[in-house]
Amino acid sequence: MRPIAIGLTAALALAALVPATVISAAKDKDKPAAVDAKAREAGMKGAPDVAKAAGISCTVTDARLIGNDKKTSTDYYEVACQQGLGFALLAKKDAAPQAYSCLETAQPGADGKPSALACVLPANADPKTGLAPYLAKANTPCDIQNARAIGAGAKNAYFEVACKGGAGYIVQTSAPINVDQDVTVNSCLLYEEGGNVSCKLTDKATQLAVVDQLNAASGKNCAIKDKRYILSTKTDNYFEVACQDGKGYVLQQAAAGGALVKAIDCAQAGFVGGGCTLSDAVAAQTEQAGLYSKLAAKAGFDCKVEKYGMLPSNDPRKEIVEMKCSNRPDGGIGIFTGTSNTVYDCVTSEMNGYRCSFTKPDAAFPRLTADLKGLGKGSCTVSGSRIIGQTATQGFVEVACSDGLPGWVMAYPLNQTTPKPAELLSCLQAKGVGGGCKLPTNQTKS
Repeated sequence: MRPIAIGLTAALALAALVPATVISAAKDKDKPAAVDAKAREAGMKGAPDVAKAAGISCTVTDARLIGNDKKTSTDYYEVACQQGLGFALLAKKDAAPQAYSCLETAQPGADGKPSALACVLPANADPKTGLAPYLAKANTPCDIQNARAIGAGAKNAYFEVACKGGAGYIVQTSAPINVDQDVTVNSCLLYEEGGNVSCKLTDKATQLAVVDQLNAASGKNCAIKDKRYILSTKTDNYFEVACQDGKGYVLQQAAAGGALVKAIDCAQAGFVGGGCTLSDAVAAQTEQAGLYSKLAAKAGFDCKVEKYGMLPSNDPRKEIVEMKCSNRPDGGIGIFTGTSNTVYDCVTSEMNGYRCSFTKPDAAFPRLTADLKGLGKGSCTVSGSRIIGQTATQGFVEVACSDGLPGWVMAYPLNQTTPKPAELLSCLQAKGVGGGCKLPTNQTKS
C-alpha cells in the first residue's frame, strides 16, 4: 500500500503555544500531578458544554480547568470520558472549540519535556486504554501493549496500536474523534514504512509472528523457510509460507478473531493476490494437475488435466474442481472427497449445479450427437444445446439439429459420471419441461 498522502496535524505544535501564564511548569513525569479541587469544580462546570460543541465522543465523567488566557479569551480543559478516550479542550471565545486526545497530548515536545496539555486526571492515567472501544467496534481483538497518536486530517484521525503477541494496527476514526462514527482498523502490514501513516511501535518481523501460529494450526507439517503478507479483505487476511521441503501454502486468517480459516495449497491459490511467489507455484500446479488426472480416471472420466480451477466448497473435505483436458475437447467438474470421486462432464455439470467455463458449448456437441444416435436418432447432428430443467432424479437438455429440422430433449440421470440419456422427448412432448423448447429451429419447427 502506498503511504497515505494526507496533511496531518498534531497537538504538539499547538501545545507549545499555550502561554506560560496558563499552565505552570511541567511536573516530574514520574509523579502524577495533583488535581486542584477548584480546578476540578471549574472544569465540571464548563467542560461538558465545550466537549459537546467540539463534536467528540465524550460523556464527561471528570474534568479540570487547566487554565485560561485572558489575552485571547481561551479556556483550557482536560476531560475524562465515559467512552474511554480522554481529551484536552481549547475553548476560544467566538470560535469552534478544539479537542486533542490524551494520546496526542501525551507525546513530549521537541525538547523532551512533557506537553503542557498532558492529561493528568486519574481516568486518563493510561491513555492507550481509551482506544479499546474503537478496536471493539471494528471487531479487532487486541490486548493493547502500546499506542500512539499519529495525527489528524480534515476528516479522519489516525492512531497506531501494538498488541501483546506482536500484532499491530492503524486505527482510523472520524475527526473530531467519535466512537459513534465509522472506525476502520487495518493491519500494520498494509502500510509502507516511512509513510506519514505507518507503524513504528512494531516491526514487520514482529507483525509476521502470527504466521507461525497460523501455520501450527494448519496441520500441514510445514517447517517455514520464508513467509510474507499478501493482502487483506474486509473479512480475511492472507499470508504465504514457503516450506523447507519445497511446498508452500496460503494461510487464510479471519480478520475478526484472528483464527485460521484454512490453508490453501499454492497450486490452488492463484486467486489470492496473484498466488504464491516464495515457492514454485508452477511446479505445484503441475503436480496437482497430475493428481486430478488420476482422480478423474478413478471416477471413469478420461482427462489429462492441463488446466484447473477451484470452485467454492462449504465442506473443507471436498474439493470441487473444473478441469480442462488436453486429450479431449470437452472438460468436466470433479467432486473429490478423498473417499469418493465423481466427475460431471460439461453436458451434465450444469444440471448438477456447476457450470463449465473452460469448455466452449460446441465442444459437447459430438457427445450429444452420439447420445442421440444411441437412441435411434442418428440423422441429427447437434448444432445447439441448453439445459431446460430438472427433477429430483433427472436433468433435461434441449438440442437443435444442424439440418434445421426439429430437435429433441434428452433426459439424463443426475449424480453420475458421464451418464447415458434415460429418455428422449420431442419438443412437443417436452412442453411442460422448464417452459419447453426455445432454441430457434425448435420453436419454428415444433
